[in-house]
Amino acid sequence: GETPAPPRRWGSSARVHGRGGGAWLKPQAAAAPLLRQAATGGVRMMATDAAEVVEVSTGPVDVQSYEAKSSFVKVMQERGFVHSCTNIAELDKKMSEGVVTAYLGFDATASSLHVGSLLQIMILRHLQKCGHKPIVLLGGGTTKVGDPTGKDASRKMLDDDGIAANIAGIRQPFDKLLTFGDGPTEAKMVNNDEWLSELKYLEFLRDYGPLFTINRMLSFDSVKLRLARENPLTFLEFNYMILQAYDFLELNRRYGCTLQMGGSDQWGNMVNGVELCRRCEKQEVYAMTAPLIATADGKKMGKSEGGAVWLNADMLKPFDYWQFWRNTQDADVTRFLKLFTELPISLIDDLAKLEGSMVNEAKKILADECTKLLHGPEVLPSIHMTAASLFASGGGAMDDLPTIEVSKEEVGEGMPLIDLFVKFGFGSSKSEVRKLIQGGGARLNDEKIEGISATLTLASFDAGKVKLSMGKKKHGLVVLK
Repeated sequence: GETPAPPRRWGSSARVHGRGGGAWLKPQAAAAPLLRQAATGGVRMMATDAAEVVEVSTGPVDVQSYEAKSSFVKVMQERGFVHSCTNIAELDKKMSEGVVTAYLGFDATASSLHVGSLLQIMILRHLQKCGHKPIVLLGGGTTKVGDPTGKDASRKMLDDDGIAANIAGIRQPFDKLLTFGDGPTEAKMVNNDEWLSELKYLEFLRDYGPLFTINRMLSFDSVKLRLARENPLTFLEFNYMILQAYDFLELNRRYGCTLQMGGSDQWGNMVNGVELCRRCEKQEVYAMTAPLIATADGKKMGKSEGGAVWLNADMLKPFDYWQFWRNTQDADVTRFLKLFTELPISLIDDLAKLEGSMVNEAKKILADECTKLLHGPEVLPSIHMTAASLFASGGGAMDDLPTIEVSKEEVGEGMPLIDLFVKFGFGSSKSEVRKLIQGGGARLNDEKIEGISATLTLASFDAGKVKLSMGKKKHGLVVLK
């Protein structure tokens, strides 16, 4: 309840008090501190003989004009991965001089990550290839709370078994894209449930509660946007930013981690962690964010018209994954080649010069490279055969297409085609599919479907299979059990 005046003098017995956008020291009899402004991307530090006080502004600074020396920061800049960074000059210097341990966090909200998370995994991959050590932090603990960032409502609560099952699923792409082990630059995977579930509530509040202010927490976009829309924000979710900051502190103490990376929407939470590490451990640590990726038409990366673009092959077939990249809009091709492939920048610049129908060649390269990284080069020949047979309207191999199995009993005297199109995700609702059929875009075995009441019958099957198509790019197989 204390509301003293702004600090004027500081002493060796000064105590840290929270106030608004940062922290200040309670006045004591001592000389004033030296204020230094560093290239910290919005973080200002006041050095004193007793403590260091960190004030954080809400806006990141442009770091594109900085001339990097370390290979990692150079790669981040030239490929478009960096949005903001605290003290980029000092971080760059440390990365030029030795191994830096950095982490990215992934909550276990589903049994697979989707393509929107691929950007972050690629950052970890580049980090390791540049000679540094990546930590993959699985949010077994924070998933129990739920990140409110960008959400209008609370996330669905999962029990321990559900979280454990999701963690087992989201591990898969990391095993393919990173090298794990105990070496100095080999990746490490940890679960924040190890420490978060062991915290004692009152001890945690007494030790760390004074280092966070409600004033500042209310200024975060994740909170302001929810409240502005008059949507409830639970006390549980409100604590997420504190736990994320504590994760950084714990990783710093356990593994010497000095860099947190994440999306630009996490900037406030990440700078919270930078502050906490500096105050508790008196260490210089850093935060670097990547831009949030949207397609040229403004859609959020990670979704397609048929639903989420999952990274696990058991949730999305490699052909569908390849097709997602093959369908990239012209305006996104060059940017996606830089972010989601490891092709040399010089080759990407050459591909960027292609015009007209030749842009399709760049799209095929994008699809091949992305699919090869995630699913391995061995899947490409079959994918190419399937794609060729579809574009030629032939009867070649189509086993890579998404498949729905039906029994003779289900087909019966006729199964509504509208229901099957919705199951394939070719339309978000029956009314949308009806409009597509009426527009002439729906086909059965390459024959136009004439009416919205059309049904699938046993006579429709050829060798136990039926191909359904919506437009030129969406295809699926109905297989008779």
